[in-house]
Amino acid sequence: QVQLVESGGGLVQAGGSLRLSCAASRRTFSSNAMGWFRQAPGKKREFVAAISSSDSSDDDSTYVAASVKGRFTISRDNAKTTVYLQMNRLRRRNRAIYLCATRDGSSWRGLYARWGQGTRVTVAA
Repeated sequence: QVQLVESGGGLVQAGGSLRLSCAASRRTFSSNAMGWFRQAPGKKREFVAAISSSDSSDDDSTYVAASVKGRFTISRDNAKTTVYLQMNRLRRRNRAIYLCATRDGSSWRGLYARWGQGTRVTVAA
């Protein structure tokens, strides 16, 4: 069973940046799509960004939600079995617990079945 461990959350001023990391224990990491979600208090879990595996046939290998497009970037390092979420120009409404997830398929499209514990992002005014 794959384990996902997020890190990089914390307190940042509005307008600042954070880079979240998600380290996966699975040796087959490079073959799996990875995603980032967030959960804010009182709100539904939101799909933030995702990235397909390198052997995916997707024309678009990454997804970024419209609400954060242009500010958030997802990337992966297969050698380190780690996926990153670079978050720039953070806003107060971006504060949430950010969760990493993976799925068995190579495409970022589909259901995500395995989750990390999350890392908290707090944005101060």
